Amino acid sequence: MSEKRRVDFCTTCRKDTSYTLKKQNIVKAIKDKEYTFSITAAVCDNCGSWMDVPGLIDQNIQEMDAQYRAYEGIVSVHDIKKLLAIYNIGRGPLSLALGFGEITITRYLSGQIPSKEYSDIIRKALTSPRFMEEQLHENRDKITTAAYKKAIKAAEQLEALLSSVSDKILGVIYCLSENLMEVTPLVLQKLLYFVQGISYANYGRPIFPEDCQAWVYGPVYPEIYRLFKSFQCNPIEDPRFAAFEGLNSKLTEPERHIVELVADTFGEYAANSLVKITHHEAPWKNAREGYDDGIPSNELISKESIRDYYLKKHAVYDFSSSEGIKKYIEEMRCG
Repeated sequence: MSEKRRVDFCTTCRKDTSYTLKKQNIVKAIKDKEYTFSITAAVCDNCGSWMDVPGLIDQNIQEMDAQYRAYEGIVSVHDIKKLLAIYNIGRGPLSLALGFGEITITRYLSGQIPSKEYSDIIRKALTSPRFMEEQLHENRDKITTAAYKKAIKAAEQLEALLSSVSDKILGVIYCLSENLMEVTPLVLQKLLYFVQGISYANYGRPIFPEDCQAWVYGPVYPEIYRLFKSFQCNPIEDPRFAAFEGLNSKLTEPERHIVELVADTFGEYAANSLVKITHHEAPWKNAREGYDDGIPSNELISKESIRDYYLKKHAVYDFSSSEGIKKYIEEMRCG
C-alpha cells in the first residue's frame, strides 16, 4: 500500500499542494547568543516553499526547547517528573526542599525554563540521593512532616541501594538502558553476564566485581534481581535510572565499547533466546551439575569459568567484532 499523500494549502502556489516533511537547520538568537536548531519543515512539492501545516509549529517549539536545554545543560520537564517520582514528593514540597519558591517547580513543569543555577540543583538532587537528603534536612521546617518522612525514606533507601552494589555495574546498567529501547529484568541479567564474558574475551578482565549465580533461567546477579524484582516480566521503566547517570562516567571508553557491543548484538534478542544461549554454555552448565531442570540453585558461576570459556570461544569467533558475536549467537541458538 502506498503512503498517504500529505496535502495542504500553499500560500505561494495559492492552492492545495502535496508537501514533504524535511529536517532543516535554522539559526535563532536567544539572549544575544546564536543557536542552530534542527526543525521539521513542510516543503511544498510544487514550488519548494515552506508551508504552514497545523500542529507543526507546536512540534517545532518542543524540538527547539529540547535542543536549547541540551545546548545549555538545562534539565527537562521529564527530568523533574522523575525527581518527583523518585522521592514520592509533591511539587510544592519539592520546591521548598530545594530552597526554591513554593510554585517554582509547578512553573517549570508548565514549560518555564529554569536558570542554570536552579537546573544544576535539580540535576544534583536527581543524581545524588545524599544531596537530596541534605536538602531535606536543611529545609525540614519548610515542608510538612508527612512530606519530609516520605521523601527522606526514599532518599535513604536509594542511597542504601546504590551502596549495595558497585558503581561499575550500575554504570553498565545505565549504559545498557541508554542503548536499548527497553529491557526486562530477565534480559538485563543475561546482558550483564554477556558483558562480563565479552570483556574477558577482549581485555582478559571483568568490568564489574559482582558474581552471578546459576539460577534455573541462566546466570543471575542476585543484588540486581532484588533491585528490579517488582517489574517482573515487564520492561524496566524506573525513574531511579536517573541516579545511575553520573555513574556512566565510571566506565572507561573500552568498557563502554564492550557494553555497546553487547547491546548491539545480544541486545537484539528476546529473553528466551538469551536464556537458551546461556544454557548451552559451560559456566552455567558446570555450576548446575547435579541439579535437575527446574530445581532452584544459588551455585556460584566463578569469574574464572566465564573467563576461560569466553577466551576459548573468542579464539574461534572473534568477539572483538559484532559480526563474530552474531555468528556465535546464531550457532548457539540453533545448537
